[in-house]
Amino acid sequence: MNPQPQPPAAAQEEETTPQALRKQYEAGATVTDLVIANKMSYGTVLNRLRTAGTVMRTSWQTRRLREDGEARRRLAARLRTLYDKHGATLTDLAAAGAGTRRAARRLLIEAGGTPRTTRQTLRMRSAAEAPARRKLAVSLRVKYEAGASVPELAEECHYSVTTVYRLLHLAKTRMRPPHRHGPTRQPRQRS
Repeated sequence: MNPQPQPPAAAQEEETTPQALRKQYEAGATVTDLVIANKMSYGTVLNRLRTAGTVMRTSWQTRRLREDGEARRRLAARLRTLYDKHGATLTDLAAAGAGTRRAARRLLIEAGGTPRTTRQTLRMRSAAEAPARRKLAVSLRVKYEAGASVPELAEECHYSVTTVYRLLHLAKTRMRPPHRHGPTRQPRQRS
């Protein structure tokens, strides 16, 4: 059973829906190309693209997109490497050449990447920073065991006192008993 051919008017209506125009625009067409191809005014095309939530390109982005499909593939591959191996976020990718977070996500998917959740990104960065954090914790432990106080260590490394305590705990440091600051207490006299 073959589907019935659509009348030409219905086919043209499908081509001019906001989503169809957005798809053509994101594939590399300019607003002017869409105006000519669909016989609509410039303002109508812009309104339909905005209705579909299209992120508009600058003229240099359009030229770059049209110059070479290979350049787009290279950019997508570079962004994927930054994302997968260096823990970059979509915001980082946008700054690295994608333009927007949405464009970065699209390029990442085109390169075969899978977007991470925020939690996954935080875990990845934490794992990458763990060796440096452990090294810092061990160096703080050595200084603490040599007689430095926690406030002195905090001031030296520009961390809060709480962070220094956490790092010392990470290095399994045996803590000294707390000191009492202030005047010495007089023993109470028994009557």
